Amino acid sequence: MGTRRRVILYNPRAVFWTMPLGLVAVASALDRERFEPVIVDGRLEEDPAAAVIAALDADAVCLGIGVLTGAPIHDALAVTRAVRAARPDLPIVWGGWHPSLFPGETLAGESAIDAVVSGQGEETFSEMVERYSSGRDLHLVAGVTWRAPDGSVVANLPRPTRDVNALPPLDHGLIPVEAYFEKKGRRQFDYISSVGCRFRCAFCADPFVYGRAWFGLTAERMAAELSAHRERYRFDEVAFQDETFFTRRERVEEICHAFIATGLDVAWTGTMRADQGFRLPDGVLALCRRAGLTRVMIGVEAGTDEMLRRIKKDITIAQVDETARRLVRHGIGAIWNFIVGFPDEPADSFERTLDVAKRLRAMSPDFEAAVFFYKPYPGNEIADAVGAAGYNIPSTLQEWADFDYVGSAGPWVPPDTVRHVERFKFYQRYAFGRHANPLARPLQALARWRVDRDFYRFPLEQAVVERLHPGPRLS
Repeated sequence: MGTRRRVILYNPRAVFWTMPLGLVAVASALDRERFEPVIVDGRLEEDPAAAVIAALDADAVCLGIGVLTGAPIHDALAVTRAVRAARPDLPIVWGGWHPSLFPGETLAGESAIDAVVSGQGEETFSEMVERYSSGRDLHLVAGVTWRAPDGSVVANLPRPTRDVNALPPLDHGLIPVEAYFEKKGRRQFDYISSVGCRFRCAFCADPFVYGRAWFGLTAERMAAELSAHRERYRFDEVAFQDETFFTRRERVEEICHAFIATGLDVAWTGTMRADQGFRLPDGVLALCRRAGLTRVMIGVEAGTDEMLRRIKKDITIAQVDETARRLVRHGIGAIWNFIVGFPDEPADSFERTLDVAKRLRAMSPDFEAAVFFYKPYPGNEIADAVGAAGYNIPSTLQEWADFDYVGSAGPWVPPDTVRHVERFKFYQRYAFGRHANPLARPLQALARWRVDRDFYRFPLEQAVVERLHPGPRLS
């Protein structure tokens, strides 16, 4: 074991504290008898570049960086360039959502990057490490776009999405789990139980990255792994970081029965579509609640059936309403996500969407609503159409680093509509729900009065609160 060669993996700085499970997954798939994976999280370091360089020993195989679109690219570029200056011969590999969507553009935009992993990375990166460790190039390694010795960019064949049950379990011991509990302010454990998504939403990049494939871990494996993790980390909640946790009803039932049988007495949250909730029998929802389900996240997106058809969401508002009623009946909370400002969206669609958000929030103090403006993010047909119509979609790493995909509306949305939506977003946040601080009650009463009447003129309360507590950029 003393002859193992190090493989350094870096997670760039961001404004959220989800555990870097993508890096844990690729690290866990390495041959641990020959390689020693070391994960450095820039969010936990005062000087991320220095921490990465310090982790590199003389015999390190390579550096891998998992990159999301937006501000994390700035940090990823800074670390990449610092490592390239310190270790000119060390291979540097980018993976994650952004490189998966833009492999050629990523390599063209930064000469210090040697290769990009697209899509599911466990087997791809493991094969790359084997090749780098023996001095071979990446010729024919599926799922890789790489820079050949002559400087040309070579795009290898894609790698099909693998059934996650064939992959090794994630070794959370590779990261300081307690540090994430501390940063989150609660003992919430992150876990991935499935990858991919079978649906076809016209605004989402997931179908492009995973080809509408979906694979989920067996209930037995999940229960065994989570029971062992609970024994080690003593967490209070599990956050399932899946695209669509409720994809198969039978699997959900098996998971619940396995949790109950193993005595895994812990709260958990998961992602759900409105049509899945609509089709889920009351008995299964009751079983989920008994097994620990406390909250689901549901993407409603639009407030009319017409817009839902246009964006190919394949749900209806009636399904949304019925799912909400069932969740209330079983004491399950929800975060409802909405998107406004699609290109050519009718003016009344904005109000209809906000009305649905308002209606859902009023149904339960355990319901929340998040409203975002649509921003074209390539990998889906709406963004492709907007780009073809002349909208300036970022085309360089630097431009994508400045991209805030939830922070502003497209230029086709009138300024007065933007102001109206932003004010609604602020006041609905305070108008409903549970507010433990007694000082918030006057604001809640005033916010509820405004929301009930759709009156957002002279938003003095919003100006004061946002001056005292400015929100971060979300990307």
